Amino acid sequence: MSVRQSILAILDQGSSYGYRLRAEFERRTGSTWPINVGQIYNTLDRLERDGLIVKGDTDTDGHVFYSITTAGHDEVTRWLRSPVQRPETTRDELAIKLAVAVTLPGVDIAEIVRVQRMSTMTTLQQLTRAKNSGDDPESTDELAWLLVIDSLIFQAEAEIRWLDHSSSRLARAKDRGLAASEPLAEPRRRGRPARTDTPTTAQAATDGRVLR
Repeated sequence: MSVRQSILAILDQGSSYGYRLRAEFERRTGSTWPINVGQIYNTLDRLERDGLIVKGDTDTDGHVFYSITTAGHDEVTRWLRSPVQRPETTRDELAIKLAVAVTLPGVDIAEIVRVQRMSTMTTLQQLTRAKNSGDDPESTDELAWLLVIDSLIFQAEAEIRWLDHSSSRLARAKDRGLAASEPLAEPRRRGRPARTDTPTTAQAATDGRVLR
């Protein structure tokens, strides 16, 4: 929803067209979230469909301008005043990767954690150098860029802490002899159930036995 709401918030400042909206979005987010013009126009189509913007005049260069509606302005106001809701379940690829890997026999989960930690540490170092090169913003554009960079740095730091925690948890599990899941069992064959020698209830009663 961030792209949709961000484009709407930019339009709340005045009418604009697709290519300019893409440039404004990238400028206001410090070019940390690349977006193609096709996604911009798809977003504009949905916003128009939902009655949040209207299509206006076309200039001499063929640019179609869009303007926000009252409903769109109200939507922007609600977005800015509302907290961002975090999902209750994760779709983070790394978390899912480790969760699946730990159940697979023969997988060196400690090596997976080590490789990921090195990669995340490299990313953190790159982000920190980028931040230090412009830590005293001289414009709102630079300030916006720093806010996004700070967020990425904190995410990388949190990921490293989680990986260290996971490494300790895995080591404790290994010491307890906790093993990965067994390989997949053979799938059940479809069709009539296999015949067994287990007596039916009637047969058991006849034989004087009781099934429990």
